[in-house]
Amino acid sequence: MNKHAASPPPTRGSTSAAAMLVALATAFALSQAFRTVGAMMATPLTQHFGLTPQALGTWAGTFHFTFGIMQLAMGVSIDHFGVRRTVLTAFPLAIAGAALCTVAPGFGALLLGQALIGVGCAPAFLACTVFIARHFDAARFTAMSGLVMSLAGMGILFTGTPLALLIEAASWRAGYAALTAFAVLSWIVIFWRVHEPARTAVAPEEPAPERQSLRQAVRDLLPLFAMPHTLGLLCFACVSYAAFITLRGLWLGPVLHDRHGLSLVASGNVALVMTVAGMASPMLFGRLDPGGARRTRWMMRCAFAGAAMFAAMALTQSRAIDIGLPIVYGMLSGYSVLLYAYTKNAYPAAVTGRAMALLNMAMFLGVSLMQWTTGVAASWAVAQGSEPFRAVFLTVSGMLAAGTLAFWLLPRAKVPVRPTP
Repeated sequence: MNKHAASPPPTRGSTSAAAMLVALATAFALSQAFRTVGAMMATPLTQHFGLTPQALGTWAGTFHFTFGIMQLAMGVSIDHFGVRRTVLTAFPLAIAGAALCTVAPGFGALLLGQALIGVGCAPAFLACTVFIARHFDAARFTAMSGLVMSLAGMGILFTGTPLALLIEAASWRAGYAALTAFAVLSWIVIFWRVHEPARTAVAPEEPAPERQSLRQAVRDLLPLFAMPHTLGLLCFACVSYAAFITLRGLWLGPVLHDRHGLSLVASGNVALVMTVAGMASPMLFGRLDPGGARRTRWMMRCAFAGAAMFAAMALTQSRAIDIGLPIVYGMLSGYSVLLYAYTKNAYPAAVTGRAMALLNMAMFLGVSLMQWTTGVAASWAVAQGSEPFRAVFLTVSGMLAAGTLAFWLLPRAKVPVRPTP
């Protein structure tokens, strides 16, 4: 018997597929942790390296910039080499980047570490999305995507109270060291548990499928821009997820510490509650997804409500509001999972993969842009003698409202090209 013979593929939604998806979700959880460390790291890093708000925004945005620009390359790699090989090859870069941040002697090394982490984590969520599409029934796509996003919230949980306690007990370097160790464990779990079945061999009379190069993949994205609803989708994608991560992953800790005098652990407790709310939210929105035109109305209403919340945090400077509204926004933030379902139905099946890759690029480059822009706004406010967090939250509110308004006014995919089964 040939021990290398391909094993039969697991049934769609089988226990085996579910176990592999959970293993892949550990890398996504680490990706979530790395992108939200700023909330607890910002204050000690500012004190240690003497960072300006603009430098802080650059540090946080570097992860998302390298993460975003690598999405297309990772999509091509997943198509060529599969989910397992892509994640196992890329994720060691995240481990190396976290290790570099642990021992970083200066801000330059810290930025390089962030860049490596972004590249290493780039396939994490895309791998989960592709795996769900390949191994689970299409009718469960939104629900399973929401479930994975909720499971990955465990990584954000760590960057709340647990990370704050670790930093206070040791240092910010201990936080990066712990994340490095967790990343190593995740790589081992994926290596051990994830074994994609070999694809069915092509019949001799059939031509072998042509492998797409990165240049071809980029060229294949161009027809998407000719579709009238793509621009509005990209505008919305750039701001919807970015608002949540900019608050939870960068400015929540500093605003509670500097504006209201909360300790690092107290700020971590607020971040923890916001994270728990944010973990439940994608799964809830995935289950309640109304589909069709109602889905787009839900998305816009939630985004406009978020813009109003950020404006309230900017203008009131109330401790109760700055603690309560982030938690409420965490409960609301899961509406971004509807964007994946909208995108899946907005394009023909032949270009769904490219549309998803473009969506991921827009979302994470949008995070990088918003974090950098808020850092610039905060530095400008300090130079003007104004309170920096008012400028930060007004910037987030304005960008979120503008992106949502563009989505509302520009053409939308009102009728799905292919209906959700």
